[in-house]
Amino acid sequence: MTHKRDAVMESMAAQLEAALGANLVALLVYGAAVRGAAAPDPGGIELLLIVRDATADALRPAAAAIARWVKGDHPAPLIFSQAEWCASADVFPIEVEDMREAHRLLRGSDPFGGVATTRADLRSQLEREVRGKLLQLRAEYAAAAADGRRLGVLLEQSAGTFFVLLRAVLRLAGRTPPAEAGALVAEAAAAAGLDPAVFAWVLARRAGAKTAALQPFDPVAVRYVDAIERLAGYVNDVRSER
Repeated sequence: MTHKRDAVMESMAAQLEAALGANLVALLVYGAAVRGAAAPDPGGIELLLIVRDATADALRPAAAAIARWVKGDHPAPLIFSQAEWCASADVFPIEVEDMREAHRLLRGSDPFGGVATTRADLRSQLEREVRGKLLQLRAEYAAAAADGRRLGVLLEQSAGTFFVLLRAVLRLAGRTPPAEAGALVAEAAAAAGLDPAVFAWVLARRAGAKTAALQPFDPVAVRYVDAIERLAGYVNDVRSER
């Protein structure tokens, strides 16, 4: 993390601590900001806030700080009550393990102690997520296919979500996902039987490298959509093997 980002996070942490007082259980930063420059999608800083009481009235003292945070182009913090967080592992195993793997505690106590996910819950959520995102990707591809510029935007914007799912694929295989995007794609593609070259254009684009502009109905986009379809099939086959 840069010193500037550290200062921004510390300022927000101090504001939330002052606003919430004893209601604050844990505040942590997670995601690309923690994984580092080699990680994909290093945009806004993602925060997880766990409180004892998450009712609207209890959160009201933090409203001004959160509004300023969002105006600074950061996503609004994910907010859980302590009871909700402890009961979330079976519902959100992908997110829980993603946060556990890459986070930095800013205030409060470690929220991951005693929170365990199962392989069965991970596989179940992964199938729902992959199939849902595939349906969305197909619809958006159909709308953008005739416009090369829109196709490029679609691939770039969707890739961050699929990187999260590729990390889950590796966890399902009992492996620790690498932080670096190229290594993540290579290892997850090998595990799921995909061609890693399908993601080469997206990886280069998101890394800031010069890439060829996509054309209408570009094969790069076609192969990308087809790869996500095969990924859904892989996750379904994992269930069939159990």
